[in-house]
Amino acid sequence: MTDLTTLLEVGGPVAALGGGAAYARAQHPGIYWSTVGLPISTARLLSSYGSVMEACGLTVAPSRLRMLAIQATTRREVRPVPPRRGIIRPTSTGLRLRLRLAPGQEPADVAASAERLRHAWGVHAVYVTTVKPGVVELRLVGFDVLRRVRMPRKTEAGFLKVPVALREDATPFVRDYRTVPHQLTLGATLSGKSMYLRHLVAGLAPQSVAMVGIDCKRGVELAPFAPRLSALATDPEQAAELLPMLIKEMEDRYDLIKTRQGIAPGTPDEEITSDIWGLPEHQRPVPVVLFVDEVAELFLVATRKDEERRDEMVTQLIRLAQLGRAAGIYLEVCGQRFGAELGKGATMLRAQLTGRVCHRVNDEASAKMALGDIAPEAVSAACAIAPKRPGLAVAGDTSGGWSRIRTPYLSLGDAAEICHQSAGLVPDLPALKPFQPYVAVRPVESPAPVVQPHPLTD
Repeated sequence: MTDLTTLLEVGGPVAALGGGAAYARAQHPGIYWSTVGLPISTARLLSSYGSVMEACGLTVAPSRLRMLAIQATTRREVRPVPPRRGIIRPTSTGLRLRLRLAPGQEPADVAASAERLRHAWGVHAVYVTTVKPGVVELRLVGFDVLRRVRMPRKTEAGFLKVPVALREDATPFVRDYRTVPHQLTLGATLSGKSMYLRHLVAGLAPQSVAMVGIDCKRGVELAPFAPRLSALATDPEQAAELLPMLIKEMEDRYDLIKTRQGIAPGTPDEEITSDIWGLPEHQRPVPVVLFVDEVAELFLVATRKDEERRDEMVTQLIRLAQLGRAAGIYLEVCGQRFGAELGKGATMLRAQLTGRVCHRVNDEASAKMALGDIAPEAVSAACAIAPKRPGLAVAGDTSGGWSRIRTPYLSLGDAAEICHQSAGLVPDLPALKPFQPYVAVRPVESPAPVVQPHPLTD
């Protein structure tokens, strides 16, 4: 009886501790990783590093000098040598360590063993990146960071850079317009495409940037951001009038660059430019980001007159995509589907959009439209996105690289408030003045009446 009582007294706290750990792992994976997962995975890595590397085929025969030294000093067996391991750096989401590859190894050898390393060390995923020739970095992620997205505190923010989502390796996905000027974003209804667009607008609002919107859904997506928009078209007719103005703005900027290129003898090389970023700061026009929501609405036609207008608009979009980068004009094209079936010019326009983001789509053909021509292996990953995970997407570019990302939640009201607070940053672009959306003045809230204290009475 005494032994049973003692067992119950000891087992109660142990069961409670185990239950608390299981609850933390399910509901608060970050806390569980920092308190339980990190020490366990670190111990596994340190104790099994050599054997795991050998099992994965990542060891090589030691050098002849080392073999002679071991044979001369000890009688133990000469074993293969694993890659030299650097210092283990813990993070809030996992571990990082660098490996110096042995002669004859390449980063692809380590990347091919990432799944084996994940199981051996008990982590959620292992990612391999090349630091420099002969050195790779292993990023071990302790839990699924895309289940509940928390953006890192330190992100690569800056001018025309917006940290808009989180990658599956726990690094931020930054939309950099200087590096990737134009992008195509596809996604079905309720896939998180609007949330992605919302983050872009909110991230650009505090910057010295002109934002222009074409929203053929009567403006329901972009109208809440009207205080910060330099122009907004809410139907194809208005878009047909707005796009020529953007073309004229682009041509005026090229004329400014050409004027600067009237190179006089002795002009320093750094003052010779072919885009707006080489102009002096006081002469440099502000960059323009054009958001096109539901681009398919611009392609749909019902009459021959609509067809002529469609062809003209598509031609203007292609010109902006081909020539706009040097003039500081960038395109963000969004839609549910985008392919050759939309009509003449659709494939040509898509080819000019370097960046690709594909949210959940309704069929494989839609995923192929977004990713099939740049990263065919990413198509299956896009088709596997579950409806229960809005905001999850596959991001790629024309380099062939791709990764899973997920956008954190941002309410429409919060994004609209950011735009309202940044309304004073709307640049002066005379060509776009006729298209600047009307913004109702907020009523001034009267202060609450001051309640006077009642005098004391007997």
